[in-house]
Amino acid sequence: MNIKVKICGLRTPEALDAALDAGADYFGLVFYGPSPRNIDFARAGELAARGRGRAKSVALLVNPDDTEVKRVADEVAPDFIQLHGGETPERVREVKDLSGREIIKAVKVETAGDAATAQNYDGAASFILYDAKESENAQKSLPGGNGVPFDWRVLMGVKERGSFMLSGGLTCDNVAAAVLATGARAVDVSSGVESAPGEKDAELIRRFVAAAKSANRV
Repeated sequence: MNIKVKICGLRTPEALDAALDAGADYFGLVFYGPSPRNIDFARAGELAARGRGRAKSVALLVNPDDTEVKRVADEVAPDFIQLHGGETPERVREVKDLSGREIIKAVKVETAGDAATAQNYDGAASFILYDAKESENAQKSLPGGNGVPFDWRVLMGVKERGSFMLSGGLTCDNVAAAVLATGARAVDVSSGVESAPGEKDAELIRRFVAAAKSANRV
């Protein structure tokens, strides 16, 4: 099984090159002001162009309006748009039609019931990304990239429904176990390959990709 890897929250050419050289399949560009990984449109467009043909670019948006969706599609031209807020299935379809891009929909999970809600996005999102539900302390918690894992057992009821991407507190040390426990065909990491919030570490990226890619051979 070929595990796909997404390195999210890239902000510099050096970080992108580290991800590409390590063998990442996707790279994420975050458009969310409060995040330490937030990036402006001009720089994001440069990174998307730099990585084109080597990996798929993903623009991460949180409850975007139509103007933001159009601007990302036009100025960044990502391969995918990832919706990481409270977007409804209807809104996901609207963003897909408006942008002309495939959609990755993040579903925040804490319980098996949370995971089951992913089926509501059938036909709207191309991929589901399961992430940990953020802390109730919203002032200190971001929609994603908090470095917090969730109980992988809550995915047991959905793991046979099709391929999905797994996120939430993954690191070089636990990604192989996460893949084996959940059957995920793709994994997503941000804070787990950082030396400080928003600062990617090339060696951690290399180790993470290697661990994920070899998970099915453990």
